[in-house]
Amino acid sequence: MRVSSPESGSTIVYKADQVWCDHVRKTRKRLSGISAQCMHRPVRVQTIDGHTYEGTVIGSDAGHLYLQVNPAAGDYRFLGPFAAGSILPLVLYELLVITLLI
Repeated sequence: MRVSSPESGSTIVYKADQVWCDHVRKTRKRLSGISAQCMHRPVRVQTIDGHTYEGTVIGSDAGHLYLQVNPAAGDYRFLGPFAAGSILPLVLYELLVITLLI
């Protein structure tokens, strides 16, 4: 759906549904609080796309969880074998499961 914007002369090619935006904001806020509780703890994180990562939560903000990748987990799909211990920013609203590891 294309909608013309008279004030700028541009064409909007996508506009998110307001209900979806409200739900994402609410989920992001909830996950920010959960992320703070997991600070400096080992976790396993699964995204909505099925990717799984293990590491230690070293930070979070309003939109991201920062995970220091666990080199023992052996998951080097995106970082390569020489990037063990790298920091991986994960988008909060794309997370499906956060599991604390003991």
